[in-house]
Amino acid sequence: MMKKSFLTLWVCLLTFGAQAQKDTLVVKDIVYAEADGKKLQLDIYKLKQHTSPYLIVWIHGGAWHSGSKENPPLGMLEHGYALASVDFRASTDKAFPTPVHDIKAAIRFLRANAATYGYRADKIIIWGASSGGHLAALVATTNNHPTLEGTLGKYTSTSSSVQACIDFFGPTNFLTILNQSTPHGLNVRLPALAILLGKPVEQVPDLAKLASPVHQVTADAPPLFIVHGEQDIQVPINQSIELMSVYKSKNRPVQIEFIPNAGHSSPEYAKKELMNKMAGFLKGVL
Repeated sequence: MMKKSFLTLWVCLLTFGAQAQKDTLVVKDIVYAEADGKKLQLDIYKLKQHTSPYLIVWIHGGAWHSGSKENPPLGMLEHGYALASVDFRASTDKAFPTPVHDIKAAIRFLRANAATYGYRADKIIIWGASSGGHLAALVATTNNHPTLEGTLGKYTSTSSSVQACIDFFGPTNFLTILNQSTPHGLNVRLPALAILLGKPVEQVPDLAKLASPVHQVTADAPPLFIVHGEQDIQVPINQSIELMSVYKSKNRPVQIEFIPNAGHSSPEYAKKELMNKMAGFLKGVL
């Protein structure tokens, strides 16, 4: 959830995909909605040879209050996917559920404009890491949720549903995460969660539950691929285990990859073998 960790991780991911991305088409700074006098923007990446790819929506990390759409991981483009990297309002601008409203508005925009930008609209995947992984999993597990849908943007009659989710070491249960956290994790998380929710977790348990993917999984939740480092001292690995367990209890498709010796940031997350596993999972569920 810390900004510094992401710099290392995404440099690795970008290096991994660099050779494959020489023929990448990029459309930058597309305005998908406006809110509070701010233009909310996204970027789209696709390889020139792919005429009708599925779309992955990338949600950046940064403890909900920082980070940006710049320099997203592009390793999945060579597997036949387009990628849209989304900016959304930071928790320091406006508390939860604003980031979720923004992301769902971005998905509606992307689905409505699929023909314009050249990807398929029928099956959209959402992917994020750390706080972005939390938001991705929450968006995925709240398809058609009236409270979290919002009314932002021009395409309110278009579906914001996603058909699969990739969660890299995201928090999943705000009601248990503090008890699971290391002192280092608490140092980062306590202030970040208080900003995101508007108050400390213990003061808003109902809101914390609504913001927790573990408590939103239904019998029709979209397929989920989880990745978590076994030595992550920032987001407890039990958070991913909890989400996997509730998925299994609902008989929903889920695959989890534990990365040995990996912390919150590691070159292991960028390895081709992991991208191949992600692509194989998506091929099997879409």
